[in-house]
Amino acid sequence: MASLVAPKLPEVESFLLEGIVPGVVGGEDWCGSGDTTFQSRDPGSGELLAEVHAYTAADVNRSVEKANESFKKSGWSTLAPNDRAVRLHRFADLVEQQKKVVSQIEAIDAGKLPAQALGDVENFVESVRFFADMAMHIQRRNQLAVAGHEAWTLRSPWGTCGFIFPWNFPVLLMGWGIAPALAAGNTVVVKPAEDTPLSSIYIARLARESGMPDGVVNVVPGLGSEAGAALSANPDIRRMSFTGSPEVGRLVGESCGRNLVPVKLELGGKGAAVVFEDVDVEATAKKLVGAITFHTGQVCCDATRWLIHRSIYDDFIDACRQEMQRVKVGYQLDGSTTMGPVVNSKQRERVLDYLEKGIAQGADIVVPGGPAEVVGRNGFYVKPCLLSGSLDNVAAREEIFGPVAYMTTFEQESEAISLANDTDYGLANSVWTTDLGRAARVAESMVAGNSWINSHNVFAKGVPYGGVHKSGMGGGVNSIETLFDYWRSQSIVRPL
Repeated sequence: MASLVAPKLPEVESFLLEGIVPGVVGGEDWCGSGDTTFQSRDPGSGELLAEVHAYTAADVNRSVEKANESFKKSGWSTLAPNDRAVRLHRFADLVEQQKKVVSQIEAIDAGKLPAQALGDVENFVESVRFFADMAMHIQRRNQLAVAGHEAWTLRSPWGTCGFIFPWNFPVLLMGWGIAPALAAGNTVVVKPAEDTPLSSIYIARLARESGMPDGVVNVVPGLGSEAGAALSANPDIRRMSFTGSPEVGRLVGESCGRNLVPVKLELGGKGAAVVFEDVDVEATAKKLVGAITFHTGQVCCDATRWLIHRSIYDDFIDACRQEMQRVKVGYQLDGSTTMGPVVNSKQRERVLDYLEKGIAQGADIVVPGGPAEVVGRNGFYVKPCLLSGSLDNVAAREEIFGPVAYMTTFEQESEAISLANDTDYGLANSVWTTDLGRAARVAESMVAGNSWINSHNVFAKGVPYGGVHKSGMGGGVNSIETLFDYWRSQSIVRPL
């Protein structure tokens, strides 16, 4: 039988064979000052993809200096919005032209299915274009009607903005983060996750190739404990954004707080899906199983607590079993695969450990999970898993970040709302019903940044997105609120 595994593109092979991969600082491929490296490995095979230079704290600080220099001297911050938009569209066009290359780098680095990785790159392109166009139509100088005074406000870019991105969506989240910052006239310093640095570095090279001024887009690879900590602690950063775990988010917030640097924290979630008795059981089960197996459940806004009306509970379980049996765990570049690996051995052990703890605390096994074996691949594979029982269970309360869902029942609408809100998180929930009045009522009663109706993981352009409580603060993403985040506001007043 012929292999279904897609070969590496020549451009990808060339990129990976360059030697030790450097970051991009001040428009140059820069190796940093030290000789320390870390490895990027294919999570589906264990294959070494590349050695990457690990930036020291001093290297990160130099990168911030270069970004600041570019902000002050390159002209990027003072360009007319339409001129900046032209350059951003040129950047987006180049990424789009190279989307097959970037998406394959993303697929092998993060363990994503090719179609998912391609979708992330296309989302990056759309985000850049979205904010480039939006910035042209925002009035940055606004006259105020104030008795006895001439007064107005002015929106101006902050300066250098820092970003720390996680390993699950390196390209997509980079687009969500840097696109509004760049459109507003800022420069950026990006610290990618050490597990998945390659696509971010490649995109920074494309920014340079597109004609962006040197130092506008900088990528600093390194370990979170040194490079990430240095970036969040740098007093010359004017705006900071972190996406990742609540535990690290607290550290970033504390670090930025010491320098009074405004920070946006996009953290974890433990989303609920409330399923009422009037739904199409099979269709709803298919969508929810699809949500937790998409990118192997490594999605912070997933619905991992399923609250099912008691009258359809048994039928829903049957439908979920059938859907999960159709999931084909395998190597991400194999065309027959429907769910790839988790990102590394640590994450696999995390998933398996939560399953063990959840079962030990009394959870019933609806669909057994556990490690999965893929012939010929020494990767990090797990099976999709469905548990049920009391929500007073570690597997129902803590973020697992894998293809695991936890089910329980409810009878009354008020009970469902109470169960959905019984969590320390507050990122994204969904309600499933044909009764749109009930849907709106329940959605508005959920204490979270986002509520979706008859769907999950919906990111329409123009709609704010963010979390509350343990899920973070700030937010915005692909909306006008995010663009405003990257402008500082100044008032000017003259007494008459």
